[in-house]
Amino acid sequence: MTAQADVRNLSDVAARHVLARHGTDTGRRTGWLMISTILIEAWDLYAISFLLLFVKEDLHPSASMLGLASAAVQLGALIGAVCGGWFADRFGRRKVFITTMVLFVILALAQAFATSMWELVIIRFLLGLPLGSDISTGYTYIMETMPKGKREVMGNRWQGMFGLGEIAAIAVITVMYLSGMDHSLLWRVGLALGAVPALVLLIGRLDVPDTALWLIQRGKFKQAKAVAKKMFDDDLPMLPDEDFTMERPRTRDFLAGIRGDPVRRRASVFAWISNAMQGAEFAAFAFYLPVILVLTGVSGIGATNFITGGIYVIATVSGFVAPVVTPKLGHRGVARWGFGMSFLSLLLAALFLHLDWKPLVPLAAAGLMWGHYWAASNGMTIASMVAPSRYKATASGFGYIFVKLAAFVTIFFFPVLFEELGVPLATVIVSVLSLTGYLAATYVLPEVYGYVEQEDEAAGDPAGGSTGADAGGGMGAGTVDAAAGRAGAAKSRAEEGP
Repeated sequence: MTAQADVRNLSDVAARHVLARHGTDTGRRTGWLMISTILIEAWDLYAISFLLLFVKEDLHPSASMLGLASAAVQLGALIGAVCGGWFADRFGRRKVFITTMVLFVILALAQAFATSMWELVIIRFLLGLPLGSDISTGYTYIMETMPKGKREVMGNRWQGMFGLGEIAAIAVITVMYLSGMDHSLLWRVGLALGAVPALVLLIGRLDVPDTALWLIQRGKFKQAKAVAKKMFDDDLPMLPDEDFTMERPRTRDFLAGIRGDPVRRRASVFAWISNAMQGAEFAAFAFYLPVILVLTGVSGIGATNFITGGIYVIATVSGFVAPVVTPKLGHRGVARWGFGMSFLSLLLAALFLHLDWKPLVPLAAAGLMWGHYWAASNGMTIASMVAPSRYKATASGFGYIFVKLAAFVTIFFFPVLFEELGVPLATVIVSVLSLTGYLAATYVLPEVYGYVEQEDEAAGDPAGGSTGADAGGGMGAGTVDAAAGRAGAAKSRAEEGP
């Protein structure tokens, strides 16, 4: 075997070993820090849906320009997810998330100083770049630092965290509105406040190292052993105490790695469909819910804030219930129940709006949000979890593309759609998205709960010996030592020269 092949074998052994480990409190803390990123996105995304009426009053945009201002951050996040995932796989997780948080703080504050709709659109587009990048990096950290059996539960909490961010945005904006703050100042302060949680998270993350998995796959074995000891209480004894130069994995091999395994392929395809459907589902009816309630006469601005606040309290509870029931229902069950409830709730909302049964519209919206938070809980988790270990960040970023592309298109076009067709018919059209997600969960998604554990077992001794968790991922100790010796000897020869 070549020296490079020996080092790659060592890397693969250690990677499987890490993925099978139980974690420490440090790893769990890192997981919570990363999932908390969702609070920032929720603030920025949902705060503007409450502030659109004030932006419209101040800057007098057309319906299409108003939609573009709302959707610009989604387009930026789409690009940021792709680039951020690639950068994180290439240059390391830590460099990327520190950079993105700094950029987010600066750009969130810059929104307060926009003097025209085009300036606001450009700033929000730029703001989306670090937002999308940080989501892809955060999910990679969760999958690489959380203990075995806990990664999926933490990943599925993203909708619960989203709900907390939305409730905070609703509460703060309502207080500012009721205080009598000038409306042209209110929307600027409301958008700029997103910098506050971003700064808190930046400070909290400063001492978080790169993940052991990424370091292993880059041949940085000495640092990987130290990080693994901290995160998993395991110093990776199969690795030598020296670093090696390793060939970088080619990004173009990412999709080939997914296509090569039927379970991984079907699960990834479902994750992409689910992300697109839930992104569009929310970006249409749910995102514009405050505007819909006001324009259809269901409630005034003040009452709308309280109604939507109550709806999002229910949604947040749903977001934290979904990961709790995932071990019992599996990913397929959670997705089917979520998309199914969203589909029925959207049809009921359209019916109530058509019949002018206004008091029932908030009930249908609450049902929609409960279902949506289940439906949206596991798309990113599945996309990140089943991806080849060398491409975790790339897979997270690629999966997030579908959320943001769907959200961008829907947020931009939905105001035009309900102006042309009316809110009831537009809502019926949106329900088709939820139906598509339900069908994908039923006919595309294989049950992948515990996928990593199954993969580790499959990597074990074919003769029925120890699993990868006990024997270094399928290579015996003698094989590991021999590979390490060959790699070290080849490295020494290369350093000595001819």
